[in-house]
Amino acid sequence: MTDRVVSWHPHPSKPRYCPPDGAIDAHCHVFGPMAQFPFSAKAKYLPADAGSDMLFSLRDDLGFSRNVIVQPSCHGTDNRATLHAIAQSDGKARGVAVVDPAITQDELACLHESGIRAVRFNFLKRLVESAPQDDFLDLAGRLPKTWHVVIYFEADMLYELRSFIDALPVPVVIDHMGRPDVSKGPDGPDMRAFRDLLAMRADLWFKATCPDRLDTGGPPWHNFVRSVAPLVEDYPDRCLWGTDWPHPNMEHNIPDDGQLVDIIPKIAPSSVLQRKMLMDNPMQLYWSA
Repeated sequence: MTDRVVSWHPHPSKPRYCPPDGAIDAHCHVFGPMAQFPFSAKAKYLPADAGSDMLFSLRDDLGFSRNVIVQPSCHGTDNRATLHAIAQSDGKARGVAVVDPAITQDELACLHESGIRAVRFNFLKRLVESAPQDDFLDLAGRLPKTWHVVIYFEADMLYELRSFIDALPVPVVIDHMGRPDVSKGPDGPDMRAFRDLLAMRADLWFKATCPDRLDTGGPPWHNFVRSVAPLVEDYPDRCLWGTDWPHPNMEHNIPDDGQLVDIIPKIAPSSVLQRKMLMDNPMQLYWSA
């Protein structure tokens, strides 16, 4: 890999929607800078630098107050770029790490002190070479108190992962709702299967994110809104939202972050729902301890 990929909008629009004071972008990433934080030798893509300065500038422009920075697959288990961004945030960021399942308790404690509050298990075979479920379960049982697990998978993997998810001994957050097919609407098979998963345990949360990935119709992403708004309404205490900036692997369909923010009042029409999704829920998961 020699060509470095740019996957973010160079000049995102100013959103019409104004998030409430204290709103949290609960799913975003940083890339590099490569000279300081090299990418993993196993990375499936090589992004251009998109560091903390860019992220926090976008946060302010979009009207958010805090970030939850999720370790991207291109950095593997080397969390230094994520930790650096958290350290530069003046307390306004927390993180989700990707770690070797053999990580020690002392190393986990250091991550906690550095602002990490969860580990991410990625099951997308096009992004990671292995996802050892037994090792992940062992790790989940050793996490610091108040931590949770974030899981990334696609809809066709849900059935085979149900027993694994059910066995996790800590709260679980599902990235991008498990990437359902939103074109079939709120009663489509993928959305029904995801609702069945939510009914399985009360401590399972989801990110109502990534219309640009899930809705091929493009902005204003009507299919996404039609499918996801009922989910947010029915599970107001378990939903999160984030930009997914800098949109890994979206170089051929780069979203305008201002338009992404304008999705919020469409999937969470009331101020009560917006406050839960943007503030109360992520604060509970990431800033309660």
